[in-house]
Amino acid sequence: MKTVYTCFCTDVIHEGHLNIIRRAKEYGDVIVGILSDEAMVKYNRFPTVSFEERVKMVEDIEEVSKTVVQETVLYDDIIDQIRPDYVIHGDNWNSGPMKAIRNRVEKKLSEYGGQIIDAPYTYNENVHRIDMRIKEKLAMPEFRRKRLRQAIKLRGIVKALEVHSGLTGLIAEKTFVENNGEFDQFDAMWISSLCDSTAKGKPDIELVDMTSRFRTIEDVMEVTTKPIIFDGDTGGLAEHFVYTVRSLERMGVSAVIIEDKMGLKKNSLFGTDVKQTQDSIEHFCEKIRAGKKVQLTKSFMIIARIESLILEQGMEDALERAFAYVDAGADGIMIHSRKKSPDEILEFCDKFREKNTDTPIVVVPTTFNTITESELKEHGVNVVIYANQLTRSAFPAMENTAKQILIHHRAKEVDDSLMPIKEIISLIDEL
Repeated sequence: MKTVYTCFCTDVIHEGHLNIIRRAKEYGDVIVGILSDEAMVKYNRFPTVSFEERVKMVEDIEEVSKTVVQETVLYDDIIDQIRPDYVIHGDNWNSGPMKAIRNRVEKKLSEYGGQIIDAPYTYNENVHRIDMRIKEKLAMPEFRRKRLRQAIKLRGIVKALEVHSGLTGLIAEKTFVENNGEFDQFDAMWISSLCDSTAKGKPDIELVDMTSRFRTIEDVMEVTTKPIIFDGDTGGLAEHFVYTVRSLERMGVSAVIIEDKMGLKKNSLFGTDVKQTQDSIEHFCEKIRAGKKVQLTKSFMIIARIESLILEQGMEDALERAFAYVDAGADGIMIHSRKKSPDEILEFCDKFREKNTDTPIVVVPTTFNTITESELKEHGVNVVIYANQLTRSAFPAMENTAKQILIHHRAKEVDDSLMPIKEIISLIDEL
């Protein structure tokens, strides 16, 4: 009997999957790979049911002869292991980023004469409804909230991209690339006070109130499923911070980051060029404890941002604060720097990891942007936030477009630099 292989990365079996399995059965014994949790997360298919449940769903299908675990999105290892005569997949992998997967499979099978079967992808209202329900489930607060902790555990290093609207949220949600045989995407979204304020044309001095900032969160949440990290500035008064924690947790936000400064907020990248006052260790620890006390779930994270290096208070002060904040209940430490070299960040990480191997470390490589994620991971970093790149890239593009229209008194000259509106609205899903 010939063997036919297919792989599923789904939390539910619908008629589309059954159609593929029935088609596969026409060619031989059907072996189904179940994508591991780690591979699903990397492929932006966060599981809502356990791996064991996903295996059982497939094993219960009569036409399936055997199930195996596929540890990566690419099929190379599994093809080497079972050497199937055929690999079957929906024909939706003939275009887009998934085409790279198909090309790899085709090349691998050609080594011994195996073949690809492109099954017609099942498009109908019932399948669309099931797919949308899975997405809606992922967007529910109880599922979204815990995804940051899960991603840190499964991904090793989590990449978060700044978003400030529903549209930028869709960019973070749907941008997916293949590069040198590897597939990658952003794992989380960062809603910063700087970019939120800038999008509203307001200064970044905590002028935009929490009601308005929560509206931004809601806009993003309506159209995305990825976990959200919220920039809470200083957190304000402890008496106010507790309400912020409760609100964010209820909405399904995964984490809030608060910085150990006091008074009128000034952007950290100004450093000592403007007057900035760092909070005392004791007072900031009280704020952390107050926030942790009112939490209702274990999944929500309060991350303490240390400004000692920004304010030139020295490495020892930064480390002292880090250990104190963890003792007060902080679920993570963000260390910040405005130097172009990453050396002091790496020194902090190394010294922190000598005594604490578990607490997540968050960095924002805005100024020290030559260092790679893999290099940061080697020094114990868990979360990398690209904090303002979308805002900074959009502004010069829009300003140039406006200038060109004024210069030429028409829009023809800017057409080559514009994305067709059809491509933009294709990001937006219809119910």
